[in-house]
Amino acid sequence: MGKISRDSIKKLIKRHFDVSVTNGGADEIAKILEAEAKRISDFAVSNAKRRGDKVTKKDIREYVARGRR
Repeated sequence: MGKISRDSIKKLIKRHFDVSVTNGGADEIAKILEAEAKRISDFAVSNAKRRGDKVTKKDIREYVARGRR
């Protein structure tokens, strides 16, 4: 699985919440985000394959609308 950088997480938290996050906190957030991205991708790819098409924004929105987890 890919790796979301610790620095990216720290910048995101700082920009949106104006707080700092520890290295361990940033690493844990990254792990959770990567796992969720995998679930979203699995769902979207499955939809696209059924249609014989590419993954689209609609596939992602459908995942969210269905409350998949």
